Amino acid sequence: MIWRLVVLGGVWVCLLGAEGRGHGGRTVTFHRTQQDESQGKVRTRTRREASSSSGTAKLSHGPSFSACRLHLTPAEHEVLDDNTHETGFNGDDGSYVILTWVGDGTGVVLVLSTISAPLDSFLEGGSSRLYRSTDYGKSFHDISHRINNTFMREEFGVSVGPGSSVILTADTPVLDNPGGVVFTSTDAGATFKFIQLPFHLAQPITYHFLNPDYLVALSIDGGLWLSLDFGAKWTKVHDGVHSFSWGAGVNLFFSCSRVDTVEADKRGDWVLKRTKDLGKTFTIIHEDIYSFGYIGAFLFFSVMEDLRSPRVMYFSSDQGETFSRALLPSASTEQFYSILDGDEDMLFMHVDNPGDTYFGTMYTSDDRGILFSKSLERHLFDGQRKSDFTNITSLRGVYLTNKLDEDGRVRSVISFNRGGMWRQLNKPENVDCREQIKSCNLHIHGEHSRNNRIVPMVALSEPTAIGLVIAHGTVGDSLSSSQHPDVFVSSDGGYNWRGTLRGTHHYSILDSGGLIVAVEAQREGQVKTIKFSTDEGQCWKSYNFTDQPFFFAGLASEPGTKAMNVSVWGFRPEEDGQPMWVAVTIDFQSLITRECNEQDYEEWLAHSTEGGDSERNGCVLGVKETYRRLKKQSVCRNGKSFVVSKKQSPCSCTREDYLCDYGYYRHVNTSECVRQPNAPNKTLEVCLNGEEDELLTAGYRKVPSNKCEGGFNLQLAVQTVIRPCGVKPSPGQPARSSSPDTHFDTPRERLVLILVCAGAGLIVLVAVVSALLAVRRVVYRNRSPVYRFSNLQIQDDDNVESATSSNGTVCQQDSDDDLIE
Repeated sequence: MIWRLVVLGGVWVCLLGAEGRGHGGRTVTFHRTQQDESQGKVRTRTRREASSSSGTAKLSHGPSFSACRLHLTPAEHEVLDDNTHETGFNGDDGSYVILTWVGDGTGVVLVLSTISAPLDSFLEGGSSRLYRSTDYGKSFHDISHRINNTFMREEFGVSVGPGSSVILTADTPVLDNPGGVVFTSTDAGATFKFIQLPFHLAQPITYHFLNPDYLVALSIDGGLWLSLDFGAKWTKVHDGVHSFSWGAGVNLFFSCSRVDTVEADKRGDWVLKRTKDLGKTFTIIHEDIYSFGYIGAFLFFSVMEDLRSPRVMYFSSDQGETFSRALLPSASTEQFYSILDGDEDMLFMHVDNPGDTYFGTMYTSDDRGILFSKSLERHLFDGQRKSDFTNITSLRGVYLTNKLDEDGRVRSVISFNRGGMWRQLNKPENVDCREQIKSCNLHIHGEHSRNNRIVPMVALSEPTAIGLVIAHGTVGDSLSSSQHPDVFVSSDGGYNWRGTLRGTHHYSILDSGGLIVAVEAQREGQVKTIKFSTDEGQCWKSYNFTDQPFFFAGLASEPGTKAMNVSVWGFRPEEDGQPMWVAVTIDFQSLITRECNEQDYEEWLAHSTEGGDSERNGCVLGVKETYRRLKKQSVCRNGKSFVVSKKQSPCSCTREDYLCDYGYYRHVNTSECVRQPNAPNKTLEVCLNGEEDELLTAGYRKVPSNKCEGGFNLQLAVQTVIRPCGVKPSPGQPARSSSPDTHFDTPRERLVLILVCAGAGLIVLVAVVSALLAVRRVVYRNRSPVYRFSNLQIQDDDNVESATSSNGTVCQQDSDDDLIE
């Protein structure tokens, strides 16, 4: 059978998991065949396998560890049998299944079964099928008639917005059709409304993140369209648009071609605009744009003033009203910038090294996105432009990534203070390395390994499961592609690890960390067993959820980790030899019946270590955090009403709570920040509004989001003024005349002053200047470090356009190669 050849050739099916658009739910996609990677839009470099000492393709087993296995009792087996529900989607020939949870705690799951194929190759008579469940996936009803059995392509899928709003996008031929077709629902898919669009979509419609009625769309001819009534009426507000993104409120940013061109030009020649009144007026923020995006509280864009010149980064923290050039290296067209992560306090930025080096430098920003500090060198970015950078959301300030060392080996590093310091991971407590291994550490497989099908999933953590991290890894000197990955678990946010499952698995966190489930990844063969743990992966029980094994496609559970049921998706052959989609939903709520009480929880000080200084123990980013979390030995359920509770207390500041400011570096022996030898005369490529930028500093600046109090006193340090750039008039501004408090810093200037101010006037002037300098020194000594940057504004009346329209929503990041995030 053809389908069997496809399955056996590509049973290593990956979960494409994509976070749902908006707040209403989450969408995951399963498919039966491998994706054709050659169709990807991102330019790729030659692949580089994770380093291995042997270089052989034969997989070897890493250091052994003992895994705890517990037997399922007959009573437990009976309970699970009674609460396991299997659904076979007979006659469904879709190659893709898209699952979407609608609303919060509604129990509604929509399943769209469709295919991904160009229109000219689509078989006549095919259609998509839509199924709906109102009991968390235990049973499904075919509601395809509500969308007239219309064909939906996988690329558009299902869009879910705030509340219970849903949009399905039909795949309609461009020829002989005035526009595309969408089906909208405001009642979680119970009913749908047919809408004929006046344009053809280039990508899925996007919601505003708060208002489900505000929609924004991009047409195939570059038109930007907005709707304020959930798609009933659309208005075209701009032409020649390449990409767009929502900011705060109703600020909408987009890049477009210049006014005097008919179609969008190449990168580096676009214009970045903003509308803050739902498309009525527009403001030009900057020209010569190569890429832009919005994350956290920051608008960022790279500028290419000449098509042959390197690009530079600009950031704005006030919705583009003002912006400043970031203190980052420029990047050529062969390099790229990538925003790895960000919030209202700071950004993580990767700047690629020139050439096919597969690494670059990671930087962290201040709270305005201007001053960047070097965080990690030789940060890995593989040939597919995938980064292993991971935010461990189960503990504040923890990030995990991989670096490519000079010996060509890939090694994992972790930071517990938002990129301030990085270190290798500790060896798992139940793993012993071989004697010939010089350095024994845990190394985590990330996106690089998942992309190369070494592992099926990357590291998993959830904000409600405090301290819990599940990841694939290998133990030894470096990350090895020749060694079988295993599953490791940390209960304290990555400080300590334990080997828990041999081999690769798909895993999911349920009940706010009170329950973990896993299904072994089978390269060949079929699955019928699920493993589960109630003690954060220390011990596992196995349950056979079906008598008829099937080819595994993925795990699916309600977003938010508070659910106690999980669905195993896959497919098995029908009697006619065709594959049939199968979903088995297992509800663990009847097995774990006891609600947790106060005795089941413990007070846990995060980031604490044994034998540490009691006053500083647990201090990270200036705060001690004590959480109330479930004890490992407690077998009970947190429930849907569970809320993470913690107590915070500030720590006294130390030097470790500060970064070295621009023009300073941390001395190796003393850990103090000392002035760089060439800093006094160094000129930065930063001139904002044609003014000198004065950086008043004692050499230190507090780590972003650090909340320490007292302690280390910066006022005792000598404060200096650094002028990062010379005076250059900005476009459209007259040159600045000298003001009365102009500084005369060079000997030549002082000489001119002496010649001009001769005689008695010279004596008076010297006395006045001396008095002023003395006063300024006293003022500076009693001031904490202050950054004073002028604001670059290149906005005038000619840059404002007017149009009648509405506004929409979008959160698509356009980066260097789609700002790679």
